[in-house]
Amino acid sequence: MKSSQALPLAFGAGRIPSKSTKLTAHPVTMPLRFLLLLALVLSAHAAENPEPYRLTLDAPIDRWDEAIPLGNGLMGGLLWGSGNELRLSLDRGDLWDLRPHPGFIQRGFNYRTVIDLASSGQADRLNKEYSRVSDFPTKLPGARLVVTLDPRFRAQSFRLDLRRATATVDFGEQSAECFFSANQPVALMFVPGSAPHLDLIANEAVNKLGYPPATLGRDAHSVWLEQTAAQGFYYAIIAAARPVQRGTLLAIAVTTNHEDPDALALARQRTEQALNQGAAKLRDAHEAWWADFWATSSVSLPDAKIAQQYNLAQYFYGAASRSGAPPMPLQGVWTADEGKIPPWHGDYHNDLNTQLTYWAYLASGHFDEGRSFLELMWSLKARHEEFARSFFGLHQGLIVPGVMALDGSPMGAWFQYSLSPTMGAWVAQAFYLHWRYGMNSVFLSDWAYPYCAGIGEALAGLLTRDPRTGTLTLPLSSSPEIHNNFQSAWLKSPSNFDLSLVRWLFAANAEMAAALGKKIDAARWTGLLAQLPPLAVAGESGPLLVAPGEPLAESHRHHSQLMAIFPLGILNTEGTVGDRRIIRSSFDQVDRLGTKQWTGYSFSWMAAMRARAGLGEEALKFLTTYAESFTLRNGFHCNGEQTRKGLSDFHDRAFTLEGNFAAAQAVHEMLLQSWGGRIRVFPAVPASWRDASFKNLRAEGGFAVSAMRREGRTLKVSVKATVAQELRLKNPFGGRAYKHSLPVQESGDEIRASLLPGQVLELKEAGSPLPASSLARRLK
Repeated sequence: MKSSQALPLAFGAGRIPSKSTKLTAHPVTMPLRFLLLLALVLSAHAAENPEPYRLTLDAPIDRWDEAIPLGNGLMGGLLWGSGNELRLSLDRGDLWDLRPHPGFIQRGFNYRTVIDLASSGQADRLNKEYSRVSDFPTKLPGARLVVTLDPRFRAQSFRLDLRRATATVDFGEQSAECFFSANQPVALMFVPGSAPHLDLIANEAVNKLGYPPATLGRDAHSVWLEQTAAQGFYYAIIAAARPVQRGTLLAIAVTTNHEDPDALALARQRTEQALNQGAAKLRDAHEAWWADFWATSSVSLPDAKIAQQYNLAQYFYGAASRSGAPPMPLQGVWTADEGKIPPWHGDYHNDLNTQLTYWAYLASGHFDEGRSFLELMWSLKARHEEFARSFFGLHQGLIVPGVMALDGSPMGAWFQYSLSPTMGAWVAQAFYLHWRYGMNSVFLSDWAYPYCAGIGEALAGLLTRDPRTGTLTLPLSSSPEIHNNFQSAWLKSPSNFDLSLVRWLFAANAEMAAALGKKIDAARWTGLLAQLPPLAVAGESGPLLVAPGEPLAESHRHHSQLMAIFPLGILNTEGTVGDRRIIRSSFDQVDRLGTKQWTGYSFSWMAAMRARAGLGEEALKFLTTYAESFTLRNGFHCNGEQTRKGLSDFHDRAFTLEGNFAAAQAVHEMLLQSWGGRIRVFPAVPASWRDASFKNLRAEGGFAVSAMRREGRTLKVSVKATVAQELRLKNPFGGRAYKHSLPVQESGDEIRASLLPGQVLELKEAGSPLPASSLARRLK
């Protein structure tokens, strides 16, 4: 392993490691006739089947949101264009206007104000006086680099190689290439032919924020832009060119005065260093990092479209989220390049967006990339403790704003959700699951439990005794985003959304406290849990209500009333008969109401939820609908339906990332589940996925699992322990005989084994050799 190289980031003290493991191709001897036939079959299907690790788009690409996405976690770029003009929309994760929202610095505004006005039916006054429209805080876009080549070059296609994290623009006999170095805070672009003309174009969005116009400059070999923003913030962007064999090499950097007071000088230094090192050296280190990234885990699916979507989501983790850099807000490092403040100000939405975005890194084992979100929230712990004291009037604990800026400050919007104190419990689940998947005792004691306990203390401090029932309840309640921002959105307390989160958190805190030997803490959390009411259900068998006395009455985009099913797992199919009836009844109600008011993420989240319930066919239906109708041609998730099939009444192109990651998690839930202390292999695979496999997916308990399915049967399972742990594996062989490499015990439908760190249990169906694959049969 090569030594790690720290990036000089303004944010945090983390590092972006240099990953050096390379994928090695092994030659396979095959009859020439077979190879020719295979080539014919693959070429015949190339046009209709997406490539799992490649995205190819015909030129022109006339919109930024259909561009090829590139990034290294800190910097991001969107490559698009037409003819002989290439455009690279540049972004960086810490470009923010962090002026406070005017509503939250208004004298006398606090949670008591919200309670008094909402409880007295004065939601309109609350919204008018305090939920003001403001241009800040907001994520800032960077600028657009325009590269104009010799007119003889005409772009024919744009291609993204996910494995190499490299974009190629095909001009016919020649091509351009671009990558954002995984190891250094620069991007490199090679363009063919004579020296191109370069322009940097400031984004008009910043003009609407009252900043002075950007300063533009150029010399014989470079162009640059300097932008002064609010509160003394300043950033610089430079593109420098150098002639090389058969063309020109460009180096691009985006820097801020948080790194160096002279950000432009720093940008010059970085581009000059990159040009001096040369493309070959930077490319080798870059490709080694990405080879190691892809070697972490993999899945193989018979559905090429779903496979490509899955791999794109994994790629987005590597390109847009790194330990030591800001985590992904709504658009990651690809802020809208259309001259407007980005949708929802490109913020951190903690009413589902951040949580869904950081669902899928765990099972794929990309822990460094996922730590980015945890690092930010941990760094904001003191700020959110102050928010709990000053705004909510609490003596201890922390509360996370439902909508926040990079510095953790609240950003206004609909108070039912932006000020819902239970949003922090959903954030806390990210800390809990990071511990459960890695089983790192230091992380548990130093990060996970202190953070989750802090959220729990704040919620416990808000709870009051319901005089009618004697149970604990919240002073206000809501359920995202039921009834939008109207008075009716303030629901009878507690909503199932709020109650599910509080119940889950108290149980998780008890579990973590017990694991740390904190018996008094564990007993306290268990005691608080016992004082909460049960979930609100219609009758005895469901469906789940939105709140006591309020059923879901219309199609709705946010599955907030179903949180207990997924992601919290309070209700599951391995529970009681009553639990299963409630789950099925809740799904049936959603299906009856239809999807007219759904957005893109609604489909991918529902796919994951149905998979968690073991409903593979239903999961695939929602997942396929999402992939076909709610993604742009470059794979980006968008809110509105793009195919006009009547699936949704929303048809906008607002691009955010959470839907992509929820879709990836749906695939994980179909292939591998590990909740409740036991592992389930292929628990929700649809009948059409007769052949599927995965390698080194991670499971709760610190296990790495690989498995293969052929002709609808599980043939092989391998489980590696990363810590000493008792394995509980639901028998994957359906009663058939199997061989095992280590001693095991059978208990009911489970295979159990005590594994030490590094030990691998191999399980294989006994009997006939592996059947021929579907592809091989087609080629006979």
